[in-house]
Amino acid sequence: MTSPASRPLLNRRLAEFGTTIFAEMSALALRTGAINLGQGFPDTDGPEEVREAAVRALRDGRGNQYPPGPGVPELRTAISAHQERRYGLSYDPDTEVLVTAGATEAIAASLLALVEPGDEVIALEPYYDSYAASIALAGGARVPVTLRPSGDVGGGFHLDLDELRRAVTDRTRLLLLNTPHNPTGTVLTREELAGIAELAVERDLLVVTDEVYEHLVFDGEHLPLASFPGMRERTVTISSAGKTFSFTGWKVGWVTGTPELVTAVRSAKQFLTYVSAGPFQYAVAEALALPESYFTGLREDLRAKRDLLAAGLAEAGLTVHRPAGTYFITTDIRSIGESDGFAFCRALPERIGVVAIPNAVFYDHRDEGAPFVRFAFCKRIPVLDDAVSRLKRL
Repeated sequence: MTSPASRPLLNRRLAEFGTTIFAEMSALALRTGAINLGQGFPDTDGPEEVREAAVRALRDGRGNQYPPGPGVPELRTAISAHQERRYGLSYDPDTEVLVTAGATEAIAASLLALVEPGDEVIALEPYYDSYAASIALAGGARVPVTLRPSGDVGGGFHLDLDELRRAVTDRTRLLLLNTPHNPTGTVLTREELAGIAELAVERDLLVVTDEVYEHLVFDGEHLPLASFPGMRERTVTISSAGKTFSFTGWKVGWVTGTPELVTAVRSAKQFLTYVSAGPFQYAVAEALALPESYFTGLREDLRAKRDLLAAGLAEAGLTVHRPAGTYFITTDIRSIGESDGFAFCRALPERIGVVAIPNAVFYDHRDEGAPFVRFAFCKRIPVLDDAVSRLKRL
């Protein structure tokens, strides 16, 4: 009989994924007492009325037992109304909306449902680390298409549509997109999205879009890919409450799509968590109905924080790639004579008391991402002021 120790215990599909860089850098922040601008979560809670809605649901006994598998009707209705009000996209709350344990589960369930071993999945590089793991779990082959800085010093990152087209083969099953984009802060333009839509229709591709930063756009506008011609029937749209309402620990996300796509994703999702976040679902339903002033205020608050940290990073000598959206600023450390983002980030807490993330962890082509470092600005102003003063020591 073969000993259990005769081969590695971890499934070989996950062999390349160890402890995430976020855990490593957060532990470093704790050990050194550094300001953690690495992981993208706010250091304050969201609206008091939304928190109270969760407390009320708990006390009223709503969601304390298993909620319905697709999500509570109130939240599915609120998601449907949000998509209609914001983007003119009509989804049936009973058949075209699915509530998930955050966007991370939505991504994993979508890929597990739609990808078979050997299928190629194209993702925009750099990409959020769970994308690679989810593609691997599904047995797919990831094909990165790299976003690169524009020719302007400090300009944003852009997609080369010709490169994307060349990446599509007869084995390509799905495009996995993220806009607004983490970590670069890129917001794909109407022209870029139209080009993606045209390609998806032409090559009969499925698309999964991660739009969790949809309300955090400072320059330009967020346009769901599902709103482009021919895309509603082939697009799984994902979003969540964590980034929009600053309750990242609640883990409430959702999927919208055709009944066939949502049924497929639910078939995988039901064997992951089955259900989650019962009372919080009722609170998020109320959050989605907040007045427009809330969303405007959130955007303006984060725009000011972006500008504050961007100015501080530039004063420290770093090349700042100004983000059009999200929580994050990508910088190029070559302007201060550095070239290895990993070494830079591992030394930074001891050096000046600030934690950042090396973008190379989000790349298959590590050399492409080597000089880039990501800082999060979703923190209180005094924290950012302190970080900026420390950055001056660079």
